[in-house]
Amino acid sequence: MTEAPRRISLTDPKAMRALAHPARLAILNRLQAEGPCTATEVAEVVGVTPSAASYHLRMLAKYGFVEDAPARGDGRERVWRSKAGGLSVSPDPGDGPDVRSAKEFLIKAFREQAADEVSRAMENLERESREWREATIFNRAVLLLDAEELRVLNERIDELLAPYRTTVRGREDAPPGARISEAQVSLFPRARRRPHGLPRDV
Repeated sequence: MTEAPRRISLTDPKAMRALAHPARLAILNRLQAEGPCTATEVAEVVGVTPSAASYHLRMLAKYGFVEDAPARGDGRERVWRSKAGGLSVSPDPGDGPDVRSAKEFLIKAFREQAADEVSRAMENLERESREWREATIFNRAVLLLDAEELRVLNERIDELLAPYRTTVRGREDAPPGARISEAQVSLFPRARRRPHGLPRDV
């Protein structure tokens, strides 16, 4: 089994704002899902030019998200890999305005990327085999728990997912039919809804 890269807890506002760029998030996602690749290879997936991909990779490297991977063949093209085993962004009451703003900006970017993945999966669902359609689930649950229970629940879910992460489980360890899949988990206390009041007759 592949050794798990370290999980990065994000607190640097400059790093968070640098990562929040849609192309950089897509590049990092590509590296974590498929392993080391060149700027040309990620450019084809992300939809940018190779020179733009090189720039985004250098920015990701500047803030410690990616690093050089062992060279291939004649070594003329630079190969990159992800350094992160996962990314964690958690708002904290002690965050200063810059950190809080950067975290909110990055979380919004994460959620937009996650929503895009769900939309693409939904659009493609009819083309999946019956086996994959039956295994796919989009679940939402309303829970009643306290803050400690919420924290423990998050840890337990993380433990369940850990062995299947692409940064931990290599292709050689997975069954023949394994595919890149995604789990999206959001645990949060609901904010109280303000009453809208009754609509007026027109």
